[in-house]
Amino acid sequence: MPAKRVQCCISVDIDAVAGWLGSYGGEDSTSDISRGLFAGTIGVRRLLKLFDKYNIKTTWFIPGHSLETFPEECRMIVEKGHEIGLHGYSHENPVAMTLEQQTAIMDKCYKLIKEFTGGKPPRGMVAPWWESSQEGAELMLKYGLEYDHSFSHHDCQCYWLRTGDKWIPIDYKKHPDHWMKPLEGGQTTGLVEIPASWYLDDLPPMMFIKKAVNSHGWVNSKDVEELWLDQFNYHYREEESFVFPVTVHPDVCGHPQGLFLLERVIEYINKHDGVEWVTMEQICDDFKSKSQPPEGALMPAKVGEILEKPDLQLEKKTG
Repeated sequence: MPAKRVQCCISVDIDAVAGWLGSYGGEDSTSDISRGLFAGTIGVRRLLKLFDKYNIKTTWFIPGHSLETFPEECRMIVEKGHEIGLHGYSHENPVAMTLEQQTAIMDKCYKLIKEFTGGKPPRGMVAPWWESSQEGAELMLKYGLEYDHSFSHHDCQCYWLRTGDKWIPIDYKKHPDHWMKPLEGGQTTGLVEIPASWYLDDLPPMMFIKKAVNSHGWVNSKDVEELWLDQFNYHYREEESFVFPVTVHPDVCGHPQGLFLLERVIEYINKHDGVEWVTMEQICDDFKSKSQPPEGALMPAKVGEILEKPDLQLEKKTG
């Protein structure tokens, strides 16, 4: 039997106060804002302590609002050698914004992270609420990002992100011929997509959101553990190599039930051969070392080039 190779990553989204401002409907609730304050302080520190315990380096996707609101905790993240990626400013929904608004947020947050990390620009991002806009990929490319973690074309293998897919929603006021057409694939890019999965995310089942019609928050963490490990066990049985990216939030896994969940998952996975705990940028580098984007793919700009050339046109990969 071939040797297994499993790249596991527990990425952390510090939604904190920003999450309530941009996505969770708690912007007018002092109680919800208080929950965000817990996440950005106590929750972050507890997760850092857990990662120290297991000697794990991982990736933290930090909204600009969280970076500026909790600089002490975010400084601890950098000092402990973890990676920082983009996650909007106030967890805004990209789909609800104009390209001008999206660009303003990308520009501010890109510069914020680069300055905060002492000159290291972010290499990847997660779209807030995993809602990527149609313009999102091109914006990432213009800022020289190398990977994204927002799409679900696959669940355990990286791939080159495609942008510009077109599909026709059903319109019952029109003849079916209007919508009876297949999806048209867009253009492949040189962005590495590290697959995202709602089924490997702690927040939907374990965080109570008053304004969410399907909010949970009291799901037994052992049920979530079983769901996560079913996926790990299937991939481990069926794949020679795969990625296993789990998404957590200090809003959730900063609480005891979430911390114990992570401890059990880490200890179970560590019993398997071929497992390594890595950052998203390590996953990206490994994929790029073994795969090349196809000819004609839209390629990321050189790092920082957009800052000097606002009207930069993206290049296509040639053979």
